[in-house]
Amino acid sequence: MDKVIGSAAEAVADIPDGATLSVGGFGLCGIPSALIQALLEGGTKDLEVVSNNAGVDDWGLGLLLGAGRLRRVVASYVGENKEFARQYLAGELEVELTPQGTLAERLRAGGSGIPAFFTATGVGTQVADGGLPWKYDSAGTVEKTSPAKQTQVFETAEGPKEFVLERAIVADYGLVRAWKGDRHGNLVFKDSARNFNPLAAMAGRVTIAEVEQLLEPGEIDPNHVHLPGVFVHRVVPLTPEQAAEKRIEKRTTR
Repeated sequence: MDKVIGSAAEAVADIPDGATLSVGGFGLCGIPSALIQALLEGGTKDLEVVSNNAGVDDWGLGLLLGAGRLRRVVASYVGENKEFARQYLAGELEVELTPQGTLAERLRAGGSGIPAFFTATGVGTQVADGGLPWKYDSAGTVEKTSPAKQTQVFETAEGPKEFVLERAIVADYGLVRAWKGDRHGNLVFKDSARNFNPLAAMAGRVTIAEVEQLLEPGEIDPNHVHLPGVFVHRVVPLTPEQAAEKRIEKRTTR
């Protein structure tokens, strides 16, 4: 039951080239920065990443992006990363933009064993009708577009309404960061750092959690557990320096 791994490098060592990763975080809040750094140093490439966003140019997933390690990104927001825009428009990166709530539910569904679900979000737009540019070629011509999705009318309290079918996401590996975690993998997230982390963890076939505080089994009140250890396969305790390094995406002063 002891899921503790000695280092981030050891925890990600078996992630192969071409793997799909579900990665927690929102902006730079709650990102698994130590695991991302270990992947960068390990040289893993051709990765598909499912995450709310792709970090910034010099931190988070932006480090893997800048090193040319990502082949595809499924995200809902990418506006803080100039290199992301450059690679996308130059045909170096495939991008599937997904409404934020839909992305969250696709991850949750994947972790819950639900293959697909219907949602009203995106009906009547290219999200449902298809045609969103997924990939450009080097000349700036659209090379690949999103497919049309199945729609269906259901009876609701407001009357008949159209919904679009969205498919669940299951990743090869999930990478997340928690405030507290015990040796069994039970996790507690702090404040807004919870964000996409529980969902990214649920969606991973093998989930790796870096934790700021490692506790013994029983030290976390069961009522306070945000993610049960059944979803977590490896726990990496951070050093005090790693735990303290939390960058601010946009610093505002008066």
